[in-house]
Amino acid sequence: MAAKSETHQFKTEVKQLLNLIINSLYSNKEIFLRELISNASDAIDKLRFKAQTDESILGDDTEFKIKITRDGIKNTLSVEDNGIGMTHDEVLENIGTIAKSGTQAFLDAMEQFNQGTALTPELIGQFGVGFYSAFIVAEKVTLLTKAAGSDRAVRWESHGDGEFTISEAQKEGRGTIVTLELRKREKDEPDFTDEWTIRNIIKQHSDFVAYPIVMDVEKEEPIPEAEQLKDKDGKPIGKTTRTVVREETLNSMQAIWSKNKKDVSDKEYEEFYRHISHDWNPPLEKLHLKLEGTTEYTALLYIPSQAPLDLLNPEFKHGVHLYCKRVFIMDDCRELMPEYFRFIKGVVDAPDLNLNISREILQQDRLVRNIRRNLVKKLLELLKNMDAEKYGKFWEQFGAVLKIGVHTDSENRGKIADLLRYKTTKSDGAWKSLAQYVADMQPDQKEIYYLTGENPSALAHSPLIEQLRSKDYEVLLMTDPIDEWVVQALTEYDGKKLKSAEKGELDIEKPDEEQKGTYETLFKHIRARLEDTVKEVRPSRRLVDSVACFSGDSQDISAYMQKILKSAGQEVPENKRVLELNVTHPVMEKIQTLFEADKDDPRLDDYIRLLFDLAVIGEGGKVDDPSRFSRLVGDLMARA
Repeated sequence: MAAKSETHQFKTEVKQLLNLIINSLYSNKEIFLRELISNASDAIDKLRFKAQTDESILGDDTEFKIKITRDGIKNTLSVEDNGIGMTHDEVLENIGTIAKSGTQAFLDAMEQFNQGTALTPELIGQFGVGFYSAFIVAEKVTLLTKAAGSDRAVRWESHGDGEFTISEAQKEGRGTIVTLELRKREKDEPDFTDEWTIRNIIKQHSDFVAYPIVMDVEKEEPIPEAEQLKDKDGKPIGKTTRTVVREETLNSMQAIWSKNKKDVSDKEYEEFYRHISHDWNPPLEKLHLKLEGTTEYTALLYIPSQAPLDLLNPEFKHGVHLYCKRVFIMDDCRELMPEYFRFIKGVVDAPDLNLNISREILQQDRLVRNIRRNLVKKLLELLKNMDAEKYGKFWEQFGAVLKIGVHTDSENRGKIADLLRYKTTKSDGAWKSLAQYVADMQPDQKEIYYLTGENPSALAHSPLIEQLRSKDYEVLLMTDPIDEWVVQALTEYDGKKLKSAEKGELDIEKPDEEQKGTYETLFKHIRARLEDTVKEVRPSRRLVDSVACFSGDSQDISAYMQKILKSAGQEVPENKRVLELNVTHPVMEKIQTLFEADKDDPRLDDYIRLLFDLAVIGEGGKVDDPSRFSRLVGDLMARA
């Protein structure tokens, strides 16, 4: 009876992805082998982890390995492992749809990165599409797999043309075999069935894989003397050697993290980083340490040089792998790294860890907590001691994520605050530390001033900081959404309070009581006209050149925070603003004169709405009625 076969169509975005891969001008084609070997290594890791609680799952097959099989005549190459394998449903889930929500992000990244003209190595590993890199070199890919503990095998096949088939199959033993029917080789392209081509690729990209990567190779070896033909004098006749096929291990399998630092070259560090991170770019910095004593562990951690494109995706996987005596326990080990170090890649090997540990136990494990505390301390020291140029590169890529620590890690808040960098009204686009800000403060300045918003240029020219600029006070320009939470947690630095330029009184100029009294009746009238949108109208101690701006009381949420919450789909409580008016501005004198002459003059309502709209525009907002605003401004210009 013929095996049941199903044909499925790829999802639209997967078709796009395959088209990009197959028709790419990608120059590092050999990356496909690294990805397939890495997948095979992951499959064995998962099986070993499962075997910690169920030894019977291994059966008699306890020698883990990854086997490369090449056939130059058929022009095929296969990668086989004896790992955990996959069921029919798992094949559909893992191979049939790939990357789930990450697929579209991958396509967007491709479009943004290079307008779809070339497939770059760093993008391949970031979105879980490594398996599909096989189509760079293969016109057909066949996957034969059998899940550990199952008696059924599954075959998956595709030409990368928009559909794939899945059928029942026969296979000896658990694990997966991926077979590539290679494309016809172009001139000057590598031959992926050649022994030395494969050796070089594995040496370069997969030497540190923890399991033997083996391949059958032909060797010349001596014929045993007893089997040799000899003449009457006992001398050999004919050949004394013969060609035999032997299985040979191609990788060193050295756990680089367990070696002494002085015995590891920069190139080895870089290659291991590529192996665990799937990032083609060299790391920015590394941390290799071994702690002995009450808490024993070895760690090799890396700071990437570029932020992954999905770094801020809630489903982003942390990059630290946890081992116990070189036995893989888990990847994505969030318990070892706080959220603000989610971009760190590497390995932690803790020999005293419980091999049967679960996620729940891991969170409560004292050893794990100690390791985490020490690693965070070492990483913060590493960042603090970076030279300015290298740290500037780090901050550009990961500063927004590091800021999360100010809000979430009270123990290290001060150390993280030292690492913060902001552009300011006086830094000319350069990053500035809080320590440098304090050192540059004016002699009479008592507080650290900041303003939050989206656009640094708009903030730098905001009416809210006119008085501060006139005093030559520097203002921090905070443009990351997380900054709203930073200033909630970091209320002071080096004994200086952080003060919003938008909220509360600035208290840097004494109010003119005589002017305040002059305009008091007019301000009450304006407030009555705008009572649905503003909670107070007051003379401004912020404005110098502008006529109007919005501010808030010290306990109010900022305009930027309101925008963040709304964009996140959260309900924002009604938060009426304070309308501040510059009583030294000629416009206010004219409106006051008009008000004193006739409180019912219809022009007053127009001017009041115009003041409100000017305040909206001043903070980068959009007026409710642009046509009315345009008409009023036109009328004023005509009268002028």
